[in-house]
Formats: sequence, C-alpha cells, structure tokens
Amino acid sequence: MVTWIAAVALAGQSHGAAVSLFNGNDLDGWFMDVPDLDKNPNGKKPFIVRDGKLVSLGTPGGHLLTKKEYHDYKLTAVYRFSAKPGNCGILVHASKLRRLYGMFPQSMECQMQSGDAGDFWCIGEDIVVPDMEKRRGPKEKWGVDGDKNRRILNLTDGSEKPLGQWNTYVILCKGRNITVWVNGDLVNDGHDCTADHGKIAIQAEGAEVEFKSLMLEKA
Repeated sequence: MVTWIAAVALAGQSHGAAVSLFNGNDLDGWFMDVPDLDKNPNGKKPFIVRDGKLVSLGTPGGHLLTKKEYHDYKLTAVYRFSAKPGNCGILVHASKLRRLYGMFPQSMECQMQSGDAGDFWCIGEDIVVPDMEKRRGPKEKWGVDGDKNRRILNLTDGSEKPLGQWNTYVILCKGRNITVWVNGDLVNDGHDCTADHGKIAIQAEGAEVEFKSLMLEKA
C-alpha cells in the first residue's frame, strides 16, 4: 500500500491522481485499536477482508486506522450495510487514541449511520457550520466531550440508497474545511475545524459494513 504522496513520487502520476487505501487482499497500511483485544489479543477482530472487500463486522467495537497521516485530500468510499441498517462512520484528522469514552480517537467523525449519513460528530475536535444553533442545539451545550452537544445535523437526509445497495461517500478535507457528499448530494460543509491533518479511521460500531473501495486523491 502506498499513500498518494508516494504514488506521485514513484509513478509520476498527475497531481490529483487517486490511489487506493485498500489493496483488496489484506489490511496492509492499517492498524486496529480495539479495547476488547487488550486482554485477549487472540479474540475476534472486527475488521477483515472478505471477497476483495474491507469489512467492518461491527463488533467488538473499535477502529481501523491508517498508519499514515493525511491532509488536503478527497476520500471516496463505496460502502453498504450488507445485512441490516446500523451505525458506522469515517473519522478524519484522527490523532490521540481513545480520547472519548476509552474508545473513540480524537477526530472529526463523518457519520454513516443509516438515515443520518453526513452528520458531523465532534470527538475532541470542533468545526463550524452555517445555522449552527439550529443544527447543533443551544450554544451553551456545545462541546467536544462527554454529554455535550457533539452532533451537528446534516443538510439533508434521504440521500442513502436502500439496504444492500452501494453508496458513494465523498469527504473533501481542504485546509480546515470539511465537505461531505452522499451519492452526489451535498450533506455537510464545515469550516474552521480545529485540526487539519491526521489519520483516517473506520469504525466498528454495531453493524456490518462492506467497503468496496477507498480511494484517496490530493486536493
């Protein structure tokens, strides 16, 4: 597995050429952070490769993170909930492991939960969007930890395809801006994020999700 930086240097690709974060065979370039495995390293691992797809089995809860850090990029993920609707997410600008609830790394989550794809969840990082109080609640309750209002509602629901069909999820991280599209619909657009680089992470959060591709290109 190579990052887009390495790909450009080694192959002479154009400035915005896309490369895959997933090679279709194994989890090279990634590592798992799964609290349940601390005491039982041989226990069930929630991330596997199956039939050429990267699969988050949903349990036990944890994260699959890139070994490399990235900034100024567009990530395009093709995914589906394969068995039942549920929860998952892609985290950008991930840094300190287990920053929240002894589970979630410090990051900005781009939500994939069924019916809510495109919400932002602040995990030790923050971001600004238009109509902030309408979409996040009273200002005095905003925060990035614990019981604070960490969720920022997306611009539109209903962009996801029916269960079992493939969705295209695009995240553009440029400077301190984060913009998200689901199946071509603009679903969130934030600015003044408190981070502008970090690892990329995929969640295991209760439901099985298949990723057919994860393509990264420089923005």
